[in-house]
Amino acid sequence: MQSSLKFAPRLCAALLALTLAGAVSAHPLLAAPKAEAGSFYKAAIGITHGCSGSATREVIVMIPPGVEGAKPMVKPGWSVDVERGKLAQPRVSHGRTVTEDVTKIRWSGGTLASAHYDEFVVVATLPREAGPLYWAVSQVCEQGRADWAEIPAPGQTAGELKSPALRLEVTPASQPGHAH
Repeated sequence: MQSSLKFAPRLCAALLALTLAGAVSAHPLLAAPKAEAGSFYKAAIGITHGCSGSATREVIVMIPPGVEGAKPMVKPGWSVDVERGKLAQPRVSHGRTVTEDVTKIRWSGGTLASAHYDEFVVVATLPREAGPLYWAVSQVCEQGRADWAEIPAPGQTAGELKSPALRLEVTPASQPGHAH
């Protein structure tokens, strides 16, 4: 009995470390964290918990620069609002000049309990250049708010940040062509 008790403090410390590691790493995630440049992409943004146990009431996704034609998936019980902004450089799509595009998508009016998981989906065309692309996501809860918007500085990892934005690794396109 005494020999098993001497390991109890170490066991408790190990369990506490695992619990805290899980709490720190629990943030929104992209179901597919890698995609080809210029491709049509389905960003399924998973909300893994609320704000300190409080239910999520609103999810806001900032569309990264260079992402084109973002469209949200509707969710029963939630309202969806789309904000558009002027493009710095107009582009041509399907024979017409595009001067503005989606900059922000907001789902509101629903309730996602902290103990449950759900996905908020956006489809769009990715930039034609490879490299990391960061999606800022905000959760507004019944009590509190979480803004996942930090972008790592050169040489820094997302694990070093308190509230990292979601990272999509855009890989070089395997074949150039029409995106959708």
